Amino acid sequence: MADERTTSEAPAEAARQGSPLPLSGDAWVDLVALMARLRDPKTGCPWDVEQTFASIAPYTIEEAYEVADAIERNDMAELRGELGDLLFQSVFHARMAEEAGHFDIHDVVRTLVDKMVERHPHVFGSAQIADASAQTGAWETMKAAERARKAAGRTPSAIDGVALGLPALMRAEKLTKRAARVGFDWPSAGPVLEKLQEEIGELEEAIAAPVRDEAHVAEELGDMLFVVANLCRKLSVDPEVALRNANSKFGKRFRAMEAMAEAQGVAFASLTLDQQEALWVAVKKIERSPPGAAE
Repeated sequence: MADERTTSEAPAEAARQGSPLPLSGDAWVDLVALMARLRDPKTGCPWDVEQTFASIAPYTIEEAYEVADAIERNDMAELRGELGDLLFQSVFHARMAEEAGHFDIHDVVRTLVDKMVERHPHVFGSAQIADASAQTGAWETMKAAERARKAAGRTPSAIDGVALGLPALMRAEKLTKRAARVGFDWPSAGPVLEKLQEEIGELEEAIAAPVRDEAHVAEELGDMLFVVANLCRKLSVDPEVALRNANSKFGKRFRAMEAMAEAQGVAFASLTLDQQEALWVAVKKIERSPPGAAE
């Protein structure tokens, strides 16, 4: 978990500082009270008290990914805990906002309820929606109207609202998706593949320059990754999921190579690159072998 001190150990730490946390029997009330206790300058946890929105934000992002990880592994017991950790992050931010006089957790929940009611007029009003696809279109229309209102006097952009804090690959996919809604898009995946080849060529030129400009190399790599994210969108592939799966596959193969080396009585790190490559090929061969096939 992102930081155990903000989750499972927090009640114990609060108790050690003084009297135990009184429990009301209402889980939500107890959670809000627990957060207030942890942030109390006199009786709370010093670590929790010194946190800020900026210092907690990385944990919030990490907890969201751990929720996704539990879902991907279909681990319901783990998902229960990770959802709690993610909820705790919301309560943590809301508590800091309350202390600063901005809003509290009840304002957060009320804003959420009001927004969801407004965005589902086919459920809470008289609007008619034919299917999920039509609802997606209506949802995007309403969000576009919200972004226009938030533009506050300036010309709204089709890419407004794509959060800067998103993982870069995910943000690239969302930026191209928004641009596509106003017609700025390739007609099919083919031209995107051609663009990718073009970017690879430009990267090769940057790398081969007599005097390498590292900033230029980094720029070309960024351009290439951006095109890859766009290609994923055109092929209806989530780039984050695709890369996560690739990471998982690499990890599984790498551990299998290490196990093979250990079975041979040698340390993987002591092997030459050719020997390591041979193990890589052997692992892939095993993966391709049908279950029960003779070695």
